[in-house]
Amino acid sequence: MNHDQEIAQILTKKGIFKKEDVVDHLDKAKKLNKPLSEYLIKKNLIGEEEWLVAEAEVLDLSYMNLERISIDEKILKEFSEETVRQYKFVPFAREGNILKVGLINPEDHEALEVLRFIGTRRNIKIENYLISKASYDTVLRQYQNIKGRVEEALRELEVQTAAEKIPTRRRVVTAEPLAAEAPISKIVGVIIRYGVETKASDIHIEALENSVKIRFRVDGVLHTSLYLEKEVHQSIVTRIKILCRLKIDETRIPQDGRFHVKLDDKKIDFRVSTLPTANGEKVVLRILDPTVGIYSLDGLGLVGRNLRVVEKAMNSPYGMILSSGPTGSGKTTTLYTILNILNQEGVNIISLEDPIEYFIEGVNQSQVKPDIGYTFSSGLRHILRQDPNIIMVGEIRDPETAELATHAALTGHLLLSTVHTKDAVGIVPRLTDMGVQKYLLPSTLSLGVAQRLGRRLCQDCKEEYEPSQEIQEIIKRTLIEIPESEKEGISEKGPYKLFRAPGCKYCQNKGVKGRIGVFEIVEMTPQLEDIIVTDAADSKFREEAKRQGMTTMFQDAILKTLRGQISFEEVLRITKE
Repeated sequence: MNHDQEIAQILTKKGIFKKEDVVDHLDKAKKLNKPLSEYLIKKNLIGEEEWLVAEAEVLDLSYMNLERISIDEKILKEFSEETVRQYKFVPFAREGNILKVGLINPEDHEALEVLRFIGTRRNIKIENYLISKASYDTVLRQYQNIKGRVEEALRELEVQTAAEKIPTRRRVVTAEPLAAEAPISKIVGVIIRYGVETKASDIHIEALENSVKIRFRVDGVLHTSLYLEKEVHQSIVTRIKILCRLKIDETRIPQDGRFHVKLDDKKIDFRVSTLPTANGEKVVLRILDPTVGIYSLDGLGLVGRNLRVVEKAMNSPYGMILSSGPTGSGKTTTLYTILNILNQEGVNIISLEDPIEYFIEGVNQSQVKPDIGYTFSSGLRHILRQDPNIIMVGEIRDPETAELATHAALTGHLLLSTVHTKDAVGIVPRLTDMGVQKYLLPSTLSLGVAQRLGRRLCQDCKEEYEPSQEIQEIIKRTLIEIPESEKEGISEKGPYKLFRAPGCKYCQNKGVKGRIGVFEIVEMTPQLEDIIVTDAADSKFREEAKRQGMTTMFQDAILKTLRGQISFEEVLRITKE
């Protein structure tokens, strides 16, 4: 009996799976050449923690969740950061002569040998625990101090220039040699690693008059992390250009590029944009981390009716699911999540993107190149000749793409795409404005989804409070309009309790951690068909949406604030967008 079979047996004994289901899952994982754990977790059939608890039992170890533990700095100093990174284990507690260590892979013989050596040399007992990759990353972040590590690299640069007897501030060299120096490479490496480990979506490197500002966008908000001397700006920009293979001597016009790095056995892609400014080139790096870009549907924030209608449309063999909202509202993430769920052995999925943000194994992803005539419309024509079941088009932005997408859905394909509209009911008028015939829409459009992103309250420091009478009245009026089926667990009677988070060590004193979607979704119905075909007024669309039981984005946001997921201030911010 192999490792996966032993764990599957434990999951069966615990009643998590039936015996016949486990056999089926083992067979499917084997056919896909994937570990059973990866197959089950990816399909949302089991949580990672459930799997690890069972795995720990097989390995005769204890499982430990370190995500909510703040480890004493003295304990972290038991191992160097380099050792922790190389062997994927972390110290987290010490009791007398016993040092407790968490391992991602307790069967890594090299790591175990190192721990035995350390225990013998220091005359201590090492007690091993199984931990998740998320736990490991949490502890690893506690080793991080971006300011200290960058300052260390700058000191190295000063020592290096002093050794050459050239003052740092007056040093004159060409861009390329300086960019290749170890200290500059180290500074760029620290900035990149910090951005990935803090789950930032973007890194901004901005030239000011006398300094360089480094900012990270985390949970949709830019935070300034450090300032550097102006003298290193051009060297940092050049180092990034070299990584992207951009023209290092071209500073007059914007440039775009891409590169990837491997951090802790994980491939991270970076999309880079440079822009000339009065004080020097600004560089923005978009971080495309495949481990944080795809969620489950409920992880996105879809619940109740919203979840049911999305699942129904996903399971249809044809039709269009269109997601709308401004830039940065999570439209693409929603489509990627749906694609990931639909990504089965028996279907052919092709996507046409600009750019490809996350690579999904098993999905044929194609990058448009408008400069050579390979656009969404021309690409879509070719895709239809590739015998697809499911198509994703990055954006419907012109009449030709809109027409082709509509005909693709009409001829038996499930098509996912995005459009730019303010709300869900605006999707139909947007399509007709682009020339789609009204009589085609009832047969093709399955779902119109509008969304925004809200910052999640930190679940470790959130606290309950009673809002003002004015806010109480707003909540009361809103709840009256929301269908009963969507108010599960929420009382219509006041006074209402809301939540806020002052900030703590787990959210870096921000009070928020992660983001959640706020949605409104219109479903195609016979009543909506009549409204579209008869060219009824906009008010009729809204009446039908209400009849369907649709919650508006404001109503969905109010439900999420009453459930302690977002703050009331966040509700107001979201609904102003």
